[in-house]
Amino acid sequence: MQPEERHKRIEQHLQEAEFASLEELSAKVGVSVSTVRRDVMRMEAGGVLKRTHGGARVVAPRSDEFSFAKRDTDNLEAKEAVARACALLIRPNQTLILDAGTTIYRVARQLEGKVSHVITNSLPVANHYAADPNVEVVVSGGVVYPRLGVLVGPLAVETFSKIHADVAIMSGGGVTEEGVTNSHGLLIDLQRAMIAAAQRVIFCFDHTKLGRRSVSHLCGLESIDTIVTDSLAPRELLDSLRAREVEVVVASAG
Repeated sequence: MQPEERHKRIEQHLQEAEFASLEELSAKVGVSVSTVRRDVMRMEAGGVLKRTHGGARVVAPRSDEFSFAKRDTDNLEAKEAVARACALLIRPNQTLILDAGTTIYRVARQLEGKVSHVITNSLPVANHYAADPNVEVVVSGGVVYPRLGVLVGPLAVETFSKIHADVAIMSGGGVTEEGVTNSHGLLIDLQRAMIAAAQRVIFCFDHTKLGRRSVSHLCGLESIDTIVTDSLAPRELLDSLRAREVEVVVASAG
């Protein structure tokens, strides 16, 4: 593959995923990491992308699809229902890992007065609890992506690899019988560290994520204890998830 074609494919992938590790880009275009690193340096010089620690991010996304503020208003009623149902699963004073999705931010709001110890890579979640003297908040290190409201990268992974929590409350790009996928490659290692750090793993999905496959595989169903979704989720898939020994909680409307 010629450099021009590699650059085109790298740019296309970053437009879809917004950011990616060098290893992910290497696999995408079928060359070594060192070659991709040189490609990324040339593309940065041309203003196409911005290098980050261990990866690259797009400079000018084609849309605001990945913006936290934009996504937080999508399917808001369903997200609120899922958040209320998830909050009911949490016992007082449990140590929680809270992921960086917009649904998880809604869960955080429902947990006010119930949670005392939170570990997160979500800037909106951390900011929500920042003024609460009754909640101890641990924020991971990492690279800040302001539009996503998230910290990613090796320092963030290291944070979660060194802690233990009672429950991890997480989100993703989609879930099928094959497991959970996500849109952002740099989130995968981080979320896997969250899963490994928690005694119980809860994924929250509104109905639009059920049956949907995103860019990168995160985990199989065996890594999930509970899935919380809303009443519009497809019954056939819910039955299949239950048959695979995943607890499924369906939030009631209103």
